[in-house]
Amino acid sequence: MNAGDKRVSCDFEVEFANGGGIQGQGFRLDIDGDDIDDVTLAEYIIRDLRLLMVSEVRIRSKSIIVESHKRSPIERTRFSDDESHRASIDLSHTIADGMVTYAGLPSPMIFPHRSRMESRAHYTRGTEFQIDRIDMVGNTGTYIDVPFHRYHDGDDLAEAPLSRLTNLPGVVVRVSGAMERAIDWHHFAPVDCRGRAILVHTGWDEHWGTDDYFSRHPYLTERAAEYLRDQGAALVGIDSLNIDDTDGGTRPVHSALLEAGIPIVEHLCNLEAAPTEDFDFTAAPLKVESMGSFPVRAHAILPPRVSRTHGAASRPGAG
Repeated sequence: MNAGDKRVSCDFEVEFANGGGIQGQGFRLDIDGDDIDDVTLAEYIIRDLRLLMVSEVRIRSKSIIVESHKRSPIERTRFSDDESHRASIDLSHTIADGMVTYAGLPSPMIFPHRSRMESRAHYTRGTEFQIDRIDMVGNTGTYIDVPFHRYHDGDDLAEAPLSRLTNLPGVVVRVSGAMERAIDWHHFAPVDCRGRAILVHTGWDEHWGTDDYFSRHPYLTERAAEYLRDQGAALVGIDSLNIDDTDGGTRPVHSALLEAGIPIVEHLCNLEAAPTEDFDFTAAPLKVESMGSFPVRAHAILPPRVSRTHGAASRPGAG
């Protein structure tokens, strides 16, 4: 037994919101420190017993005892490693009043509809809220294009399936430092593209907020788009001004991908911080009818620190 091992022994009552309840006597749980308050203990009981619809937990007695922990450090980490403990990497630019995303498109205007001071007249003393407005085009900041952006009969933002926008297995294809602006199909040949979000890391986001961002940016070739389409990519993103070459009037990459129902995310950033694979990618816009582009909070979600493949006991550390 570790000299510092402490457990709590308690009696408790649990009431459920849909009726009924349970009791526990002499229930024991591992604790990390020398003591535990009743609120935290109630949380432990709910989580360790995996109770649903709890309305109240009453701790009837509690004592701290010196006793060897029943759960190993690995098991404790695994059990507590739920979705909320998965690390996230933000891949989106911040939208600010007056910023320029794409030269020639209007900048967003952000201003209060009702200020905190104005709101005080509508609420009791000490209560106030800020209600803001934003005027912007859909192509602002880090945004997603869905088929309606290119095709009048394509899915708009409200129709785009969530399966194409959220929790996609992601892979980063790194081409930063390439001598050529054009990114051809062979960069994607080593990658299993099917069903995955293919994120192209060019490093061009380092020019964000400067005039250099708008000229001679990296882009995908038409053949690369056709390859990604034929390989079954679920979504394609890039940390550049545009996924297409903007020197001319054609947009073959948008055309090929959006016709196939493959969303495009442009103006990503921070891809150097993301792993090459083994992460989930989400870029969900608002559910808006008759729009084909909209800002997203694009992000990578990393797997838990410890694998849960072996599972955890139904009441780890109890008893």
